[in-house]
Amino acid sequence: MTELAQERRLVTSIPGPKSQELLARKSAAVANGVGVTLPVFVTRAGGGVLEDVDGNSLIDFGSGIAVTSVGNSAEAVVRRASAQLADFTHTCFMVTPYEEYVEVAEHLAELTPGDHAKKSALFNSGAEAVENAVKIARAYTKRTAVVVFDHGYHGRTNLTMALTAKNMPYKEGFGPFAPEVYRVPLAYPYRWLTGAENCAEEAATQAIDQITKQIGAHNVAAIVIEPIAGEGGFIEPAKGFLPRMAEFAKENGIVFVADEIQTGFCRTGQWFACEDEGIVPDLITTAKGIAGGLPLAAVTGRAEIMDAAHPGGLGGTYGGNPVACAGALGAIETMKELDLPAKARRIGEIMLGRLRGIQEKFEIVGDVRGRGAMIAIELVEPGPLLPEGGRGGRTKTPNAAAAAALAKACHAEGLVVLTAGTYGNVLRFLPPLVIGEDLLNEGLDIIEEAFTRL
Repeated sequence: MTELAQERRLVTSIPGPKSQELLARKSAAVANGVGVTLPVFVTRAGGGVLEDVDGNSLIDFGSGIAVTSVGNSAEAVVRRASAQLADFTHTCFMVTPYEEYVEVAEHLAELTPGDHAKKSALFNSGAEAVENAVKIARAYTKRTAVVVFDHGYHGRTNLTMALTAKNMPYKEGFGPFAPEVYRVPLAYPYRWLTGAENCAEEAATQAIDQITKQIGAHNVAAIVIEPIAGEGGFIEPAKGFLPRMAEFAKENGIVFVADEIQTGFCRTGQWFACEDEGIVPDLITTAKGIAGGLPLAAVTGRAEIMDAAHPGGLGGTYGGNPVACAGALGAIETMKELDLPAKARRIGEIMLGRLRGIQEKFEIVGDVRGRGAMIAIELVEPGPLLPEGGRGGRTKTPNAAAAAALAKACHAEGLVVLTAGTYGNVLRFLPPLVIGEDLLNEGLDIIEEAFTRL
């Protein structure tokens, strides 16, 4: 493939005429339930850019929702997946196995937190991984209840919809949902009513009290939590909250599951986000960044827990597909070779510095947060108009309209950004970890100009 120029280039309006033609075809042939954030149809992508059918080159601050962390069409991913394609595309690991699956499991045992004996099972998607983590935890504990958290997102299957907090667009009209799922408070520092300094202790106390009183800790198979809530708005729980919940799980024989589907594989500046507070989960679920854009997911955990499911109880026709496994080996090779945790930390330094400068200038920026290359702005309504003009400080009233308007303005200028948040008021940024600093800063310039215009 010809090297893709790492530059923003707009030759038509966004979306261009060819993309608009394809969008009409999409509307006629694809179910309306499959939405599109930015209707530009991509022909090539790599590094920090996406090129569309009209010849526009857009800066990518989305990475396909944290998937192409190593860059799109990364050399090692393409090389290994292409070689595997030429050898064979599928046998089903449960019928006739192959080395690549085993090698991915070996890497996961090496890379995930903790030095205990570990095993893995491979699947196709993050939702499948979470669903199977629950199955494994239930098989191990012989219990049924599952505890999840406010603002959490875990997938779109029936069980993972039940685990997910937000109704629209994920759950509306799709019930009834799987039973024995219980939701407790998350330590959300920006919105904790008594202040961020009280958040970790109070949230953990409330969560544990609800589990103890309303469910009974002895009935809980698993506590499932994202170390940083993704779709919920890139909420980093207040320091101390995750260790307290992990300790409670350990004391009560509950399987502690870290959902690292969006945070994993170098995204937050460490291989896994739970390393930040020294959390060693019993099970960890991964997907998204694992295979450089190919569909692969995993549950990795303590060998004795992973072995609780009976032979034949785990699997799936495509789970651990050989081409996807080859892609994962290429992605892991790239992460190690380029030290992508360090690159993520550098991205975080640049983005947080620039975005906090924007926060000082614009009252609608309520919070700037995140770690590594997983950064967000929470937007709020401005304070009341004052007699002398201007506004009366910040509120904490969610401002979804501003998030939508800013995303639209960025898209028009050739910058791919995503929104998120329980209230729809968060702009989230997930650039590829290989993005150049010039493109990163140009993207931040576009964001600042969008705020100025708004």
